Amino acid sequence: MLGRYNVLFLCTGNSARSIMAEAIMNRKGLPAFTAFSAGSHPKGEVHPAALRQIEIANLPAQGLRSKSWDEFVAPDAPKMNFVFTVCDNAAKEVCPVWPGQPMTAHWGVPDPAAVQGTPEQIDKAFRDAFMILDRRISLFLCLPLSSLDQLAIKKEIDRIGRQ
Repeated sequence: MLGRYNVLFLCTGNSARSIMAEAIMNRKGLPAFTAFSAGSHPKGEVHPAALRQIEIANLPAQGLRSKSWDEFVAPDAPKMNFVFTVCDNAAKEVCPVWPGQPMTAHWGVPDPAAVQGTPEQIDKAFRDAFMILDRRISLFLCLPLSSLDQLAIKKEIDRIGRQ
């Protein structure tokens, strides 16, 4: 694999985890990666605590919005090279499945938007989710994509999702 890559982060609500992943990848993955995010049942708005984490990390937040994955199956949609689901199976969420040819992996992250408690506990949940995504994306970006075959890349992105 060689060139410019499109990455889609999927989650059910597309209001927190997938949005944060999109922002992280669009900064750290430059110039080789362009990230997008979507949900099977989008909330319609980005969670304010997700935006706060993005701003704390000095990542651009303009253009981030909660949207349906239907936008990415349209004929004029960008072709995806990688699709990562970031919903958490342990939380019994409906995790979207992406059809087609992109390389896929599940990178389950606990849902910070589901945390109830004090503002400090909620902020911690969002900070923890952000840090997990940031670490996984950083590891993914270290893969020598141009010199690995499809099977080797698949094994490595699955391994990253277990970390």
